[in-house]
Amino acid sequence: MNVFFLLGIQLTVFLATTLVLVWFMTRPTPAARRLAGVTQMFTLGGPAEASTSSRLRTKGLQIFRQLRLRLGLTETDKLRARFLAAGMREQKSIDSYFALRFLGTLAGIVVCSFIPQVSFFWMVVLVGLLYLAPNLGLSALIKKRRKIIELGLPDALDLMVVCIEAGLGLDQALMRTGQELQVSNPVIASEFLQINLEQRAGKPRIEAWQSLAERTQLDVVKGFANMLSQTDRFGTPISQSMGAFADSLRKRRSQQAEERAAKTTIKLMFPLVLFIFPSMFIVLLGPAAITIARSLDVLGK
Repeated sequence: MNVFFLLGIQLTVFLATTLVLVWFMTRPTPAARRLAGVTQMFTLGGPAEASTSSRLRTKGLQIFRQLRLRLGLTETDKLRARFLAAGMREQKSIDSYFALRFLGTLAGIVVCSFIPQVSFFWMVVLVGLLYLAPNLGLSALIKKRRKIIELGLPDALDLMVVCIEAGLGLDQALMRTGQELQVSNPVIASEFLQINLEQRAGKPRIEAWQSLAERTQLDVVKGFANMLSQTDRFGTPISQSMGAFADSLRKRRSQQAEERAAKTTIKLMFPLVLFIFPSMFIVLLGPAAITIARSLDVLGK
């Protein structure tokens, strides 16, 4: 019985490793993804038919969603806001989130039940980590998306300034900038498209930008929304205000880089004291200490 159990574990590990390696070897490179995005922009005709795996996944998520709603596990407004901040606006993303939490917890319980050496404490720890893993992954996606928006916003504003100075209005410049950034910065392009759709639906311009600030929770976007409101109130030229705001963002980024560079000298003290200085003392004082110990031993005899 123990032999078959060990063979089953080895076969499971082998298959899991093989699947991970196949996924790493067959996933498209960033250049291939950008090329696919460009080709999709200029492809004529309707959307391609969904594959069998995607249809099965959609059907499974629908079944799980119905089961989840019957159990009373509904998503909150805070969770929806987090998914919007991560750029996931479809319902299947929320269904996948709850499915991963449920299946991860169930898988942890099943795996621990087949291994008798695992104590109850470690089983609780493993199940807890699997339950929190989707939440941690969502937080990482939100942080990454906010970083991309913060770094790419000055260039996007400069492109909008060029469009406005060329004779386009602010809304048309926003649409044109989103079209130009679909390959280089798809995150900002999708947010600009969302703002454009909200304005077409009847939402005022300032409220649309404030909605973006609420989704991203970034100070730079909040500052830009406040700048737009002040520009509309006082009649300041929008191109000059946007250019000055983009320059202030770049200056702020350079100041943050200088601040981080200044902190490196303090952070280097810990590895110097803990690792480098003891090694230097051993190399420099070690032979002298050995010689002194031998001399004292000879004198003692």
